Amino acid sequence: MVEQDRQPDIEDDEPPLEIYEEVKKARITGPVYWLTLLLGGFGILVAINQTFSLNAFNHVLIDNQYFYLLIAIFLSLAFLIFPARKKDAGHVPLYDWGFFAVTMATSLYLSYHGGDMILKGWDIVAPPMPTAAAAIMCFLAMEGVRRAGGTILFVVCLVFFFFPLWTEHAPGFLWGAGKGPAELVRAYALGFESIVGMPMRVAGNILIGFLVFGSALVITGGGEFFMNFAAALLGKTRGGPAKVAILSSGFFGSLSGSVISNVVTTGQLTIPTMKRAGYKPAYAASVEACASTGGTLMPPVMGAVAFLMAEFLNIPYRDIVIAAAVPSCLFYLALLLQVDCYAAAKGLKGQAAEEIPSMRETLKDGWFYLFSLALLVYLLVWARIELYAPYYATIVLLVSATIFRKKGRRFNFAKFRELVIESASIISSIIAILAGIGVIVGSLAFTGVGGAFSRELLGLAGGSLPFLLAMGALTSFLLGMGVTVSACYIFLAIVMGPALIEFGLDPIASHLFILYWGMMSYITPPVALAAVAAAVIARSGAMETAFLAMRLGSIKFILPFIIVLTPSLIMRGEPDAILISISACAIAVLLMSAGFEGYLYGVGKLQWPSRIALLIAAAGFIYTDVYSYMAAAVLVALTYGANLIWLRPRAA
Repeated sequence: MVEQDRQPDIEDDEPPLEIYEEVKKARITGPVYWLTLLLGGFGILVAINQTFSLNAFNHVLIDNQYFYLLIAIFLSLAFLIFPARKKDAGHVPLYDWGFFAVTMATSLYLSYHGGDMILKGWDIVAPPMPTAAAAIMCFLAMEGVRRAGGTILFVVCLVFFFFPLWTEHAPGFLWGAGKGPAELVRAYALGFESIVGMPMRVAGNILIGFLVFGSALVITGGGEFFMNFAAALLGKTRGGPAKVAILSSGFFGSLSGSVISNVVTTGQLTIPTMKRAGYKPAYAASVEACASTGGTLMPPVMGAVAFLMAEFLNIPYRDIVIAAAVPSCLFYLALLLQVDCYAAAKGLKGQAAEEIPSMRETLKDGWFYLFSLALLVYLLVWARIELYAPYYATIVLLVSATIFRKKGRRFNFAKFRELVIESASIISSIIAILAGIGVIVGSLAFTGVGGAFSRELLGLAGGSLPFLLAMGALTSFLLGMGVTVSACYIFLAIVMGPALIEFGLDPIASHLFILYWGMMSYITPPVALAAVAAAVIARSGAMETAFLAMRLGSIKFILPFIIVLTPSLIMRGEPDAILISISACAIAVLLMSAGFEGYLYGVGKLQWPSRIALLIAAAGFIYTDVYSYMAAAVLVALTYGANLIWLRPRAA
């Protein structure tokens, strides 16, 4: 197996900040390493204490005290882990230690006075000292989001940060209630709708446990297990390496929740293997980019945005998991069928037998990964204890990795330290980003512009659902360019979600529509962050890879519309309607794959007229109408008949 910690060479103009994993490794050394280990471990214990209400030291932390304490620990670490400038990637300059100290002091001060904020209404009127601390906290939140989230997200947050200062003079639906500078920083830093608002509540109350579970899987060798499991399952089939990439990236992405880290981690194994099997570099990179993007939408963990969705809709996380399951499976079915058809059309074979691990040995050494995953799903969906589920699953995983792994690969104290470091760095990144994103939520809440924007959209739509959906898709896609999925989703959940729901659409379907379109930019030019990252590894053209990824992920452009127009696809409705919708969409996926790749099962290679006919038939199965189904079935039968009776004999 290829070593997973090898990173691709990244040029200076490569956009995604998340690619620079080696930057974090270079900075987490010496004193920073031990500080990250101790503070990160303490922060995780604080989260466990709050989640399970252990009341350690006989002291109960109220919510805002707890969130400020998390900021004190993890935002301060973010300034040591993430550099302010690229040239500081290999060391931690003195001013970063200054940021660390100021963040720690300011956050602890605010945490200590958490009760006063509530009792004395400091978010509206506060003494000079808390107001000064609030101003410092706002600055630190903006700098943190710049480092952890990138320049584009920083600019977006900065625009929203200053928006309440001039909204009283803004035209039309942008007009809102304004605030002065002192009022503004108090509202952002001392209130409950911004920096310690909904995004931070999600991170502190739910997300940390899942991040620790994902880190535990990686540190104990889960990534390698799922890669070997996928290889043992599908490696021998035609086009096996591509199928292994899809399956392993789906497994890994559903647990890590990060598109770019998924590409970088699994892509270094899957892309070279696909190239050796005969796949063109750009095609191999596009397969990995699509599979990694879809992983973020695959239950059970998905990503931070799924927890944000549950908070916005005020529903259990299990409902999001259930709703997202079928669309995600259809997406991966489309990928698997397309690479299989491509391999059949190009005559590609599977991996060599000596390269494929034994399924028996793979399961013998790593069955507990599947068990831990199954336990997590059970605790989420059936036991309904989503707050505690990741911690219980993590304990089972770590105990199993200590007992059942082969000697020399068992979970030990060295791996425990590695687990704490990995968890702390990921949580620091999330806390830094969500503290900054909280400003977007606060800005729209303070001014009231979010509701006005939603009403404006409904007015523009004029009762036309297709127009409203087109506007939603375009807005989601444009905002998703270069901005984290969480930031994109939060903004659109405030301004677009209410408009879709008010139109009569299912709330979960409406929010999934927004999320899916916000994710499109990862595989769509001109940004296509996932495609660019994969192209770096494959040494292929970035735009060529992006356009291929668009074709492979084409079902993802259609699924959001199916979801909102056919809620039965997200398990909403009667059982017979759900079964019909899923079956029709599965057939549509099969026909789309055959049409795009030019290969039909039972027929072989196809000419363009047949491929176009199959794509039209796929559209017929997507449209939920019995006559549409009948017409599509007739078209498929005619295509089969024409190829088997007339075209194939003539070609022979």
